[in-house]
Amino acid sequence: MSADRLRLGIIVGSMRDGRLGPTVARWIAAEAERDGEFDLDVIDLREADLPVVTPDFGADPEPAVAARRDALGERLDAADAFVVVTPEYNHGAPAGLKSAIDWFLKEWQAKPVAFVSYGGISGGLRAVEHLRQVFAEVHATTIRETVSFHDAWSHWDTQGNWPKDPERANAAAKVMLVQLAWWARALKDAKQSQPYPG
Repeated sequence: MSADRLRLGIIVGSMRDGRLGPTVARWIAAEAERDGEFDLDVIDLREADLPVVTPDFGADPEPAVAARRDALGERLDAADAFVVVTPEYNHGAPAGLKSAIDWFLKEWQAKPVAFVSYGGISGGLRAVEHLRQVFAEVHATTIRETVSFHDAWSHWDTQGNWPKDPERANAAAKVMLVQLAWWARALKDAKQSQPYPG
């Protein structure tokens, strides 16, 4: 990892069978890599395998769950910024994604979060609006610009690997990633000069 590059955690928020999330995450990872500002860590919450139910405050989960929690926590803590790739389920974010956010606090604090959403007619934007409120509560800063795929399954080729009409999506991703890098550097510099009082 280069000293002047930022560490970007790309979070795959869907855990369903047959999900489009990993495909969308591969696309935004390629765009972020092309941008040149970031070292990438693609974090698939399905692989993290944390339970939806969190333990009581101050209580430790069973050892196997604690190990998975700690492994995910280390990756989140190492990130300077996040891109959350999310679908919309019933006008909101997936339950597993919300639960994964709830397992942690300091790992999110004073870091910027951007969104790539997908879904039907709304393109997952209602999930994004839900997540903005959640991330504000854990002291993260969300980026104004997003990338959204409406009728998402019509945007990808027959192999499901790339947007069929990439120019608009790539342009939107570039604007979002430039803002994300700006916020990541600003917040990182601020935390180095003075610890975040969270």
